[in-house]
Amino acid sequence: MSELAWFKSSYSGNEGANCVEVAWRKSSYSTNEGAQCVEVAETTAAVLVRDSKDKSGPHLTFEPDAWEAFLSFAVSL
Repeated sequence: MSELAWFKSSYSGNEGANCVEVAWRKSSYSTNEGAQCVEVAETTAAVLVRDSKDKSGPHLTFEPDAWEAFLSFAVSL
């Protein structure tokens, strides 16, 4: 994965409201030449996956154990 890109929650205000930031990491297999790319953000409660070309679009949410099981399976292929 590449460098982290931090995004502040749209629910955060500038008057001292509680904020949430998520760090998205782009797949190291991504290129700027039209590759199908994904970004991943990990929290203690979930792992989020989205299309790097549609950052405001939908994302998938996985429980950490399910994500680890997926990665173990993918690496074994």
